[in-house]
Amino acid sequence: MKFGILAAGKIAQKMAEAVSALPEVEKYAAASRDLQKAEAFAEKWGFEKAYGSYEEMLEDEGLELVYVASPHSFHYEHAKMCLEHGKHVLVEKPFTVNAGQAEELLRLAEEKGLLITEAIWTRYMPGRFMLDELLERGVIGEVRSLTANLGYVLTGVERLESPALAGGALLDLGIYPIHFALMAIHEEVKEVHSAAVLSPGGVDLQNSITLTFTSGKMAVLHSSMQAQTDRRGVIYGSRGYIEVININNCEEIRVFDQFYHMTDCIPVPEQINGYEYEVLSCIKAIEAGRTECPEIPHSETLRVLRLTDALRREWKLVYPCE
Repeated sequence: MKFGILAAGKIAQKMAEAVSALPEVEKYAAASRDLQKAEAFAEKWGFEKAYGSYEEMLEDEGLELVYVASPHSFHYEHAKMCLEHGKHVLVEKPFTVNAGQAEELLRLAEEKGLLITEAIWTRYMPGRFMLDELLERGVIGEVRSLTANLGYVLTGVERLESPALAGGALLDLGIYPIHFALMAIHEEVKEVHSAAVLSPGGVDLQNSITLTFTSGKMAVLHSSMQAQTDRRGVIYGSRGYIEVININNCEEIRVFDQFYHMTDCIPVPEQINGYEYEVLSCIKAIEAGRTECPEIPHSETLRVLRLTDALRREWKLVYPCE
């Protein structure tokens, strides 16, 4: 699969590292608004071509699959550009800033018969399926509630502090606890309660979210760009609980019984850096003629964005790009 990367920033470097070890991927093209930056990136990672504009790269007929690695506020614009040029698209999370933008992209991809999917890596990782299997076996009985958090000290990082770049804790960090909850509890959300601390510049610095599902199950979630949290997810059941070490990139899964005794400790498989799974899923889906990846159906991307839209409305947080 001839693979291209749109934007050559920090996250693009991680993707380049992952695909460099995948025989299924042909490192075909890299693009930046700065040609010298694109050339340096291509040389470092062994990409065949470098382009000084996104449009120029997308006009290359050989290119098949594009990873959009630009800041949040540009995901809609750049993903749409890819689709209009007939390219399959893997869009870095969050898929778009809001659900309206996502709906338009999904309609366009369907019309053109192209794959488009969100690069929310935790949906594709082996740890996710290991956790699914434990819950399906009922090792902790019936799931009744869960907690999850993700936080890093990211103050001073421009893309997170800037409303123009759709910054803030929610879209960068908060979506991981949300996805964790929705992967563990397969029900509709009935009620949402939340609180957020906003910066003087107008982005959320930290937030707390409580989801109540139709059966009465609950998820209590927290994200912060001001504090280093333990990044843990804990799923509580009628006969014990499961602890996931690092919901952002699962390192280990621990199972406890109702007497707080650890009954199992499951390591996850070694990986390149975690980004490889989403690329392999894209390739498999494209070869099968699909327009979405089964790990993150379009319906789930929309469900999360509608939830984050509702949260931001409650916090009166609107981005300039909207």
